[in-house]
Amino acid sequence: MISLAALSLAVAACSVDSDPDLNETGPRPDLPQVSESLVPSMNIATPAAWGDELPSVPEGFTISVVADDLRIPRQMLMLPNGDLLIAEGSGGGAPALRPKDVLAGIIKSQGRSSVEGGDRITLIRDIDGNGQPELQTVLLDDLNAPYGMAYVDGFLYVANQDAVMRFPYEEGQTEITAPGEALTPLPAELNHHWTKAMTASADGQFLYVGIGSNSNVGERGMAVEEERAVVWEIDRETGAHRTIARGIRNPTALAIEPTSGQLWSVVNERDEIGPQLVPDYLTQVRDGAFYGWPYSFWGQNLDPRVRPQDPDLVATAIAPDYALGAHVAALGLDFAVDGGWGGQFGVGAFVGMHGSWNRQDLSGYKVVWIPFADGRPAGDPVDLVTGFLNDDGEARGRPVGVLFDPRTRALFIADDMANVVWRVAPEG
Repeated sequence: MISLAALSLAVAACSVDSDPDLNETGPRPDLPQVSESLVPSMNIATPAAWGDELPSVPEGFTISVVADDLRIPRQMLMLPNGDLLIAEGSGGGAPALRPKDVLAGIIKSQGRSSVEGGDRITLIRDIDGNGQPELQTVLLDDLNAPYGMAYVDGFLYVANQDAVMRFPYEEGQTEITAPGEALTPLPAELNHHWTKAMTASADGQFLYVGIGSNSNVGERGMAVEEERAVVWEIDRETGAHRTIARGIRNPTALAIEPTSGQLWSVVNERDEIGPQLVPDYLTQVRDGAFYGWPYSFWGQNLDPRVRPQDPDLVATAIAPDYALGAHVAALGLDFAVDGGWGGQFGVGAFVGMHGSWNRQDLSGYKVVWIPFADGRPAGDPVDLVTGFLNDDGEARGRPVGVLFDPRTRALFIADDMANVVWRVAPEG
């Protein structure tokens, strides 16, 4: 049996260095040449404790823990009465297909919390909004890897890894015991990418659900990719759905841009063709659009690993709106509303980056701010919350979902390494 040390040496021998002069972000990122190797570059930040330290925030802001002792917190939702909901869980379980999949699994497992996923939704109540909650309790339990959530007209919708569930909810309720109703089954075969992101349309008529691919780039065959790498629009009343976007490899968070009412997503792109390919991205989810996966990336740049190709489909592929950097693993998205924090943080998007494994120089592991104007990205990304990596390259935390609360002007960050939710707010 090959030892982990030997595997690590093999990875190091096949690694390709990143070029610091390449622009990895924005509407027109630099795209280097495809770089395939027997063993792709792999490196992940191993866990470390925070001790007495905290993440770094801009001058004039504070950060504190608002919920702890969680079990793999993922996405969050604010209810109308100000209660914060946190989905906790971990799903998936697709078997390894190739020897390098086994190696990648070993590498990635080194960067995960040892805590078992909770399969639940925790409720946090902070009555006066001062960041010191009066209540932390389990609202819903015995779920199946919950991730996305939405609230509309007296119902809480939860995207489990296999179905969208609907639960009756009364304002102020602290425990839901009703069994709930399966509104719409979701593709769940293999669940290589198990997370099901969800948000409601601006008018509440529809639910949007992101469904990730069942492979990196189609290596399991396209039969298992039916209705994968897509975004669904679900009628909230009937559960009927239609596919509004395809070729969108792993849409991990969805949110409505407040000035336009349009649907946006952060998307995790493919791995194993170089440390700076392919950029993860932020994009408006356009009805009827094809975003390239698996045949092409960033528009019509062909992926040479995919056989057979589909040139007619590739000819329709559109480029995303905004690159976030290769392998940053963006898992969180929310928009500032009602003026946000004002100044440079008044109009734009918060993006939580879980962090890379498919490059030697670590990327992500932070929360960034993307300024917007007229409903579109309008500037360079700004590092907003950092320090999740310590000086030794270890991860004290890994950001997942982000949520902005305009009433308290607080940003909440789910951290599935430290198993806490952080709260960032202006001083005073």
